[in-house]
Amino acid sequence: MSEGLLAGFQSHERWLRAALEEARMAAGEGEVPVGAVVVRDGQLLGRGHNRVEALQDATAHAEILAIGAASERTGEWRLGGATLYVTLEPCIMCCGALLLSRVERLVYGAPDPRAGAVGSTARLLHGNPYRHGVEVVGGVLADECGRLLSDFFRQRRESGPTC
Repeated sequence: MSEGLLAGFQSHERWLRAALEEARMAAGEGEVPVGAVVVRDGQLLGRGHNRVEALQDATAHAEILAIGAASERTGEWRLGGATLYVTLEPCIMCCGALLLSRVERLVYGAPDPRAGAVGSTARLLHGNPYRHGVEVVGGVLADECGRLLSDFFRQRRESGPTC
């Protein structure tokens, strides 16, 4: 691997580990453990983890919250030059948010064969109708990200109904 590619991969791992910290916080709150961070020029702009249950809001996905936090911090809704790191392949809604916020790059961990809209069930970021393209890097720390989700759902099944 060339030095440039190695440095890029190490940077992706670093920021995806920050997203994993967010995912672990979500799990600790009883939320599906997905975490995300937005980074530009080596600076963390926003972070978020799933809060759907806590907020009783179907749109409170990690990606949406991280993009919102980054926009609040920068005072701009356009996040050109930014990278979104997320532990799970984004859904349709989150792909839309990526496009509309002008995020330049998406780096994700585990694929989502049930609802992932980057390549698993759809390819919304490829050939989209916007003039804005999103570079996609998938599978970074995929095993670790996937294991966190698998463990969460296994524990949930073993603990039985919550009513």
